[in-house]
Amino acid sequence: MHHLPAFSAFRRPLRPLVLRLPNLMLAIAAALPWALLILLAAGLVYAGTARAQEADQETVTCNGVSLVDRLSTTAPEKLASARTQAAATANGQGRLWKIDKPGRDPSWLFGTMHVTDPRVTELPDAAQAAFDTAGTVVIETIDILDPVKAQAALLTNPELTMFTDGSTLTSRLSEEDASLVEAELSRRGIPLALVSRMKPWMIAGMVAMPACELARKADGVEFLDIRIASSATAQGKQLLGLESIGEQMTAMADLPIEFHLRGLVETIRLSDLMPDIMATMTELYLQGEIALIMPVILAAGPEDTGDDLDGYAEFEARIVTLRNHVMAGRAGPILEKGNAFIAVGALHLPGDEGLVSLLREAGYTLTAVR
Repeated sequence: MHHLPAFSAFRRPLRPLVLRLPNLMLAIAAALPWALLILLAAGLVYAGTARAQEADQETVTCNGVSLVDRLSTTAPEKLASARTQAAATANGQGRLWKIDKPGRDPSWLFGTMHVTDPRVTELPDAAQAAFDTAGTVVIETIDILDPVKAQAALLTNPELTMFTDGSTLTSRLSEEDASLVEAELSRRGIPLALVSRMKPWMIAGMVAMPACELARKADGVEFLDIRIASSATAQGKQLLGLESIGEQMTAMADLPIEFHLRGLVETIRLSDLMPDIMATMTELYLQGEIALIMPVILAAGPEDTGDDLDGYAEFEARIVTLRNHVMAGRAGPILEKGNAFIAVGALHLPGDEGLVSLLREAGYTLTAVR
């Protein structure tokens, strides 16, 4: 999958990134969908990248191991519990939903994963058919398609992505954590001085992704949402966005800086496990088992998961729930015209306050398309 990757399936059981140190697996479970959201909000980093003629497959091959397979042999009772938890999540299965309302042509809601894996970027047949017939295509933000506009958002509000008070990343970290961050950045060929004034959530977006995903992005491979938007433009369809990139960055920046600092450190500490998390997310996403993703990741963690929920409510409310309501409200006038294909991160679909539930409350009939 964040986005990653806060997915009301990805969201409801999610612990915050401010978990105490023994619970590092939970922190990384939270970090990945968070990073997926970051990568969409910071899509301008990749939008202007020159496309390579052909990606080096040896470089971009992912080697993660599915946690579902691991649990099925090492802890089947935990896997069963995760499945029970997922089954209790409203609208937790299905990537594609048909939207009906009397007197309107049907529209479609499709959950995406903001990655470049070729299995993800190829739409399933039913979604492709829905896309082909739609007159209007909607993604989370169209700002990422315009590097100039995206860059303007940064220049207009530098405080969203940079420390503007004279402080730096290292001045806000302990000596031990600063050394950890510097070592990880150095391993990736990024001088700390180059990003020292960048907000932690931006740096987390760089280090949370497996090397294969970063390599494909560096080669100019488009992630699914951009591919959908590009296809819509090429086919002369109306293309709309539900948010601005400034709104997305503001959502991240609104969270306490301590939350972001801890999230960066925890992400780095378990960066080697990201391929397994990504493999799990991708496998379950492709199966349409959206609500099972986070329970499986959490079930694969240590026995002592803890009950520290400091910061969780704020994270959930600001990054997921509030945005769900905004997107549902803005989708309304589009859906009233009918014949629309709306593609947003899969994290926004499940749950009592997910888009599926909110659109039903607005008077639409939504049916999962298997």
